[in-house]
Amino acid sequence: MTDLILAITHHLLVFALVAVMAIEAALVRPGLSAGALPRLAKIDTAYGALAAVIIAVGIGRVAFGAKGADFYLSNPWFWGKMIAFAVIGILSIAPTLTFMRWRRAARSDPAFAPPAQAVQRIRRFIIAELALLPIVLACAAAMARYGGF
Repeated sequence: MTDLILAITHHLLVFALVAVMAIEAALVRPGLSAGALPRLAKIDTAYGALAAVIIAVGIGRVAFGAKGADFYLSNPWFWGKMIAFAVIGILSIAPTLTFMRWRRAARSDPAFAPPAQAVQRIRRFIIAELALLPIVLACAAAMARYGGF
């Protein structure tokens, strides 16, 4: 039963992460106003929290899941999935730091508006994160069905 609960939780969390990433992509667009920055900061915080919980539950699956740690740790698809997820995490650093700077700027200057060029730059990071998600999902499916090469 533990394996089933961990698997269900892991999948639901991943779907929630995708939803949060989509919301972030929808918010970060040309014309982003200072008024949207608090909402964007909350969404980005949820994104980080979901990613952390996904990692924790994933570790639980490796340690306590029915397939056992050897299945995962010797599986190249698992490592492909981990690398893609890590790259997504690394790409998310620039948007997070930028959102924090924008929010500080908006607090000190009520007329602040994020520069259009910076919004486009950060949007590209978010789109790149979203573009890597299919790799994570493909590796997960391959891992579950084919194990190692």
